[in-house]
Amino acid sequence: MSADGAGLVSQAGGLLLLETLRVTGLDKALSAQLERWRPARAIHDPGKVIADLALTLALGGDCLADIAMLRAQPGLFGLVASDPTVSRLIDALAADPTGALKAIRAARATARERAWALAGQNAPGADGELIPLDIDATIVIAHSDKQHAAPTWKRSYGFHPMTVFADHGAGGAGEPLALLLRPGNAGSNTAADHIEAARLALAQFPKHRRRQVLIRTDSGGGTHEFLSWLSRPGRRLAYSIGFTLTEDIGAAILGLPADAWTPAYDSGGRVRPGAWVAELSGMLDLAGWPRGMRLIVRKERPHPGAQLRFTDIDGHRFTCFVTNTKRGQLADLELRHRRRARCEDRIRAAKDTGLRNLPLHDFAQNQIWLEVVALACELLTWMQMLALDGPARRYEPKRLRLRLFAVAGRLVRGGRRLRLRIATHWPWASQITSAITRLQALPAPT
Repeated sequence: MSADGAGLVSQAGGLLLLETLRVTGLDKALSAQLERWRPARAIHDPGKVIADLALTLALGGDCLADIAMLRAQPGLFGLVASDPTVSRLIDALAADPTGALKAIRAARATARERAWALAGQNAPGADGELIPLDIDATIVIAHSDKQHAAPTWKRSYGFHPMTVFADHGAGGAGEPLALLLRPGNAGSNTAADHIEAARLALAQFPKHRRRQVLIRTDSGGGTHEFLSWLSRPGRRLAYSIGFTLTEDIGAAILGLPADAWTPAYDSGGRVRPGAWVAELSGMLDLAGWPRGMRLIVRKERPHPGAQLRFTDIDGHRFTCFVTNTKRGQLADLELRHRRRARCEDRIRAAKDTGLRNLPLHDFAQNQIWLEVVALACELLTWMQMLALDGPARRYEPKRLRLRLFAVAGRLVRGGRRLRLRIATHWPWASQITSAITRLQALPAPT
């Protein structure tokens, strides 16, 4: 074995992400928004540095120093900043977190509108249906003392960020609209945080899609303040929010006649044996809650061996949610709400793309890091939406890296052109080349 190969590149499939940067205009948007953080006579564009960090995380990196993977391959990734330059930029952005976050989020919103326009019928909401925005919090463990890290409700130590993901449905993945960093002791049902996360997410939405929004949360979002904010006149938001089972609700459930229950559906939309749904809106005093709010309950037999909870009634397990949707079968509304569980998959994918560990000490620095994580997740999702089809549109980051990004290649110059050649025997070579062809056929913004 010898380290003397020339013209070789690893992570050759990263060209897919570079082309996605180009066609969505994210590279230009970042450069324009971050121009004021560029020192005089500086060689490196701050927008390019942030884009390179996002590429690093998308390819599997988990710290600033992993950008060396790109720096070692200038033929593919261009001129990449040194580690000290990257660190200085993060420090400069963290010194003005409000301005820096606003700039990066503006670039993301601009690129998102472009990506969804290029996707056409593959874009969320192109069919006229509601686009689910799933709000959920997650725990990020800190293994050292970091600013504002605190004990969490799970008896761990770290942070408790709030996330918002746009769900692309069963045929696609999902993209982060907001990653709101919070101390580890932040509450799961803090209405102010839900409102702030929803505001950030809606600001990322293309304007012509803002009347197609469905806000979904678990019972942490079932508070008076958050539901009142969602229902404010002129906001025109649909919602499907988990609701805590109270004694009044339990009594109303016992008062329901047998014919009030209708069969529930499984994940495929088929009738599920042993599960039913019913509406409780007319059996409870909902004064003080938003007008038009409907309360729907699901009843099911726990699976064999399941531990019963104290909220289980008559051997059945009950869960509730509220919605302002006036039309549709109860089973369809309940299934729509239950599909909120896909948010857990989106969070897991984000944790495989830099969210699992916050590598910096200062809280503001880690806020910038979360924006880079969001950029990396969006690059992956936009690439899938624009270049892939079939099952590949649902690949999670680990599978994308193994099958599409990790392929090695050789850079060959000839005829005034630079050609990237990948191994013909790579099982997914044709999928990579087809995806590249689709992306290169798309026009870049002028």
